[in-house]
Amino acid sequence: MKEIKIALLGSGTVGSGVLEVLKCNAEDIARRSGARILVEKVLIRDANKARPHLSAYKTTTDIEDILKDDSISIVVELMGGVTPAKDYMLRALKAGKHVVTANKDVIAAHGEELFAAAKENHADILFEASVGGGIPIITPLKTSLAGNKITEIMGIVNGTTNYMLTKMTEDGSSYDEVLKEAQEKGYAEANPTADVDGLDAARKVMILSSIAFNTKIDFDDVPVEGIRHITPKDIAYAKELGYVIKLLAIGRDLGEQGLDIRVHPVFLPKAHPLASVNDVFNAIFVRGNAIGEAMFYGRGAGSLPTASSVVADIVEVARDICADVFGRHTRIRTEAKKLCPLAETKSSYYVRLLVSDQPGVLGAIATAFGEQGVSLKSVIQTRREKDRAEIVAVTHCVRHAKLQAAAGVLQSLPVVTEIRSMIRVENEQGGD
Repeated sequence: MKEIKIALLGSGTVGSGVLEVLKCNAEDIARRSGARILVEKVLIRDANKARPHLSAYKTTTDIEDILKDDSISIVVELMGGVTPAKDYMLRALKAGKHVVTANKDVIAAHGEELFAAAKENHADILFEASVGGGIPIITPLKTSLAGNKITEIMGIVNGTTNYMLTKMTEDGSSYDEVLKEAQEKGYAEANPTADVDGLDAARKVMILSSIAFNTKIDFDDVPVEGIRHITPKDIAYAKELGYVIKLLAIGRDLGEQGLDIRVHPVFLPKAHPLASVNDVFNAIFVRGNAIGEAMFYGRGAGSLPTASSVVADIVEVARDICADVFGRHTRIRTEAKKLCPLAETKSSYYVRLLVSDQPGVLGAIATAFGEQGVSLKSVIQTRREKDRAEIVAVTHCVRHAKLQAAAGVLQSLPVVTEIRSMIRVENEQGGD
């Protein structure tokens, strides 16, 4: 049987998982790929650090030992971050080596450059593990769903924030309490900014949307809102109204209006398929004109789940090497498509206000909404704080610009002390 040698760049959480999967499932992998996959070298940062799991492998601290080794056909990048990972991948492609990566940061920011280098040098670059960990979603979008016009892709793609929102919902804990717990369990980094501010999810929706809608998405064009402002009161109101709060990455094709790509918390109806996705699990909901609705669910992170996707890409590249083909998986052509401005996007909204507890307040608030063209679906007044009252309004579907205008008017009213929350509401049919 043909032997295909690979090199790993990095041997941390995911790298060690890849080595374990390749070892434990070696015979099945060989049968499915048509070749024996051999780990020829592993790039490490510190030669003096003890790494018992690498005792059976050749290690090096010099990338040149891998790039100049003609026996190595596939470079598997598992370092994370942009520098030096992007440079190493680009150089590997230019050396005619195929690349497999789990690096969402590089694919989101520099994917087009890498795809062009792969095409020019008759190589492949695969990145299934960059979104959703062990969930197959990149390959299905490229292959299984290729016959569809995708109109919507929406998902819970960050396990840290989903764990935090789940704990807030189940235990009534505050944001600070669940963040500390997530950090203690290793679900959140010491600096959780990328997760809790939605930046991680934004990079992932960029990758998914670029494939689903065959276009290039720039990070600066994606409106992003995190979960820092979500409070136990918002969670309680969501339950009372029949919703759960989730951080969603959303991509929609609105036709002539353009593509609507964004990340933010939403009130999600309990009947929606994504509403029951809890803890660190991820799920991606896809709507196509032929398939209708489909959902991909599983573990979005972790050593072995992510390694599952990485090894799947290695197998695909090995199959291509055995068949002497390339380019089947690399996206090499995109169309320029306009994005729908945030102000023109439409949604229902949950708005929580602190107001003076006196007659006529509800009328003044309803008038302020109405004058800006915002129709109210329901209004609840349930909690009092000394001489103040808390009012919750849920609007009908409205343009974001109109909701912002109404918010500006509300803030100027003498009877309104504070706008405490404004969160989008997803409807039962899967649209805003």
